[in-house]
Amino acid sequence: MWCTVNKGSPRVPRMASLPECRLAAYVRPFTFVGVDYCGPYFVRIGRNNVKRWVVLFVCQTVRAIHLEVASSLSTDSCILAVRRFIARRGAPMEIYSDQGTNFQGANKELKNELRKINRTLSDTFTNRDTLWRFNPPSTPHMGGSWERLIRSVKIALNTLSTSKNPSEETFQTILIEVEAMVNSRPLTYVPLVTENEEALTPNHFLMLSSSETVQPAKQPVDISKTLRTNWGHVQEALDRMWKRWIREYLPTISRRTKWFKESKPLQTGDLVIIVDEGVRNSWVRGKVLRTYPGKDGRVRVADVQTSGGVLQRAAAKLAVLDIAGSGTAEGSLQQYESGNVGDGPTLY
Repeated sequence: MWCTVNKGSPRVPRMASLPECRLAAYVRPFTFVGVDYCGPYFVRIGRNNVKRWVVLFVCQTVRAIHLEVASSLSTDSCILAVRRFIARRGAPMEIYSDQGTNFQGANKELKNELRKINRTLSDTFTNRDTLWRFNPPSTPHMGGSWERLIRSVKIALNTLSTSKNPSEETFQTILIEVEAMVNSRPLTYVPLVTENEEALTPNHFLMLSSSETVQPAKQPVDISKTLRTNWGHVQEALDRMWKRWIREYLPTISRRTKWFKESKPLQTGDLVIIVDEGVRNSWVRGKVLRTYPGKDGRVRVADVQTSGGVLQRAAAKLAVLDIAGSGTAEGSLQQYESGNVGDGPTLY
């Protein structure tokens, strides 16, 4: 029994197919968006150094990013950042984010603002045009599509930042340059068929080129005919980019790189240990009250009853205790905790 409790590991479900937002071709960039924070960074205003956070918006389809500066972790600052993004990129159909507990880890400021942010954002931006979806708590792996780009943004910020505490105007300029740098990264391998053909980048869907400035053409006499021709060229170029996206990029993200095997799903009544970053002996134990299957039918989220209340966690964070012996599994766990078989489990 000691080995079961101290050596149990989560049963990670088989990797699901990619969601529709990652596979939606021929859509406007930033139609499906993931949002996250990184920071804080210190900027100089006069003689004072103040904190600034970076709000990252990621297009789930073409993997482009948009960066905004937030002055605090308050609800109002977050709403203003989202409104600036919508004014420049258009209203998205769906916005994905986690519930904030992994923005700054144990940051007390963020924990205090967490519930207000979730409730206010849902009320403000959930309408007939935009739907806000929150991932379960403590599941950063469910937001890997934007967590990976946060790393790229941090690396670029460390590369471009020349001073420890830049001015606010300098910091905003650096952010825009980081945005352009990350959006010019190749999504696919460099093609070898044509020497003049560039590797596909997010900027191709935003400005029809990777990063070079397109020189304006001279205006001819018949402007109306030229406008029709230019519009046709733009549509043809976008169509060509999307065909390359389907042909070159989709196959690279459709492959499963881990979690190939099927695992026994969580069931109501299972005794589990909630895996976290603390010491294993301090992990909270509980009982599964309710399971939430994904679109593929596999259980990926569950509600767990603990001594401190009901917690919602991903299946990848729950280690099932397959305790066998006299009586039920609940009685066996209580026997392990107290030395006597009782009517129910002793939860922590």
